[in-house]
Amino acid sequence: MIYLLIFGVALGTAVLATPFVRKLAHRWGIVAKPGGRRQHSGMIAKLGGVPIMVGYLLGIVLIYLLIPPEVGSNDALRLRGVVLGSVVIFVGAFIDDRLDLKPRWQLAFQIAAAVIAMSHIIFIERFTNPLPTPEFWQGGFTSWFFTLEAGNIVVIRPFLVYIISLFWVLGMINAVNFLDGLDGLAGGVSTIAALMFALHSFQLTGQTPVTLFPLALAGALVGFLIFNFAPASIFLGTTGAWLLGYNLATLSILAPAKLSTALLVMAVPILDVAWLIVARLRRGQHPFQGDRRHLHFRLLDRGLPVRSIVLGYYGTAVAFGLVAIFVESRLLKIGLWLGLATAVLMLLAWLTNRTKRPLPTPPTKQ
Repeated sequence: MIYLLIFGVALGTAVLATPFVRKLAHRWGIVAKPGGRRQHSGMIAKLGGVPIMVGYLLGIVLIYLLIPPEVGSNDALRLRGVVLGSVVIFVGAFIDDRLDLKPRWQLAFQIAAAVIAMSHIIFIERFTNPLPTPEFWQGGFTSWFFTLEAGNIVVIRPFLVYIISLFWVLGMINAVNFLDGLDGLAGGVSTIAALMFALHSFQLTGQTPVTLFPLALAGALVGFLIFNFAPASIFLGTTGAWLLGYNLATLSILAPAKLSTALLVMAVPILDVAWLIVARLRRGQHPFQGDRRHLHFRLLDRGLPVRSIVLGYYGTAVAFGLVAIFVESRLLKIGLWLGLATAVLMLLAWLTNRTKRPLPTPPTKQ
């Protein structure tokens, strides 16, 4: 019952808040104008992160009222880090939506949120080795970068923990930000990821605040998606994209085995971002400069309908999320991820080659 309550309150709050925020965005002039990367008509409000944040925070308040984390526990500290970091990243994103910050200030806010997370022991310190372990390593192995403990647990060296964790948070924030190019795309994939986190946490730990946090986020997202699915009347904006990326990054660290879930659910956006960063650096461009070379834009430019592209992303996220949760074989998970990675990179390479050629001119109507 508590699951439905948390999810329903967050959803209902977002549904009630979104029309009000949409009007407020138009009044303040925080709107997306036609042109640029997006191809939409009219002025569309871009403060979608506000109703999501309101619904999410109300869900968190309920969690603390109903089953608060044990005072002084690691969970209490980490969840406080999620909340404080969310507030910081939300404030920075709101300023960006309002004033269009320069990249260095955007990065500064993202790093500040990541530092808050790491100061609350939200970092990637250990994980289960997914590869077969040689017999002579099974009792333990030590290198400059990690220690392999009995039970196939990889413990990362302290000097690398913060570097890897920082890149994970920044990478997820920007993966969601770049994914936010079509109506309902980033919000829907993030909803699926949050639901998968909640399900996986419940399997591993049962009913805990750590399980309910992603459920509250998913509820707020579903309420927002009613207005954001094609044709959207409000966009996520920086407030929504950064907020979602930060929470997916931190919530994926809080419970065991959710990193693999995040990597599988978000595989396509992560691969798309990696491909584009490398391509932009090779051209001498800023790696985070926006353009229409993302996979979803390329598919749209080839004539695929928005809803078909979005639903295709949803289907991939659901399928690989279920694999992460219900398939026991780590080797099979790696094989599937590598197979998906190969398919996505081949598709990107093919689309890149195709976009170098002019599109055929449609026949003139007689």
